[in-house]
Amino acid sequence: MLILSRKVDEEIILGNDIVIKISQISKGSVKIAIQAPKETLILRGELKDQIQQSNQEAILDTPEKSIKDLSKLLKK
Repeated sequence: MLILSRKVDEEIILGNDIVIKISQISKGSVKIAIQAPKETLILRGELKDQIQQSNQEAILDTPEKSIKDLSKLLKK
C-alpha cells in the first residue's frame, strides 16, 4: 500500500487518465475530487461491501425453480 501526504489542491495521478485532487481538508475529514473516464466505476468502500452483501443474499434467496426457468429462457 502506498501512503501519500497531500495538501489542498494537490493531486495524485493514477495511470494515464485518473486524477485525484484534494479539494478540502477539515477536522476529521478530507474531500477529494476524482476525474476519471465515464466507464470507470468509482464506489465508496462501504457501498461496495453493501452491494456484495446484497448480491450474496440475492443468490441465496433465489428459488431453484426460478433458476431453472431462467436457464430455459436463455437456451431459446
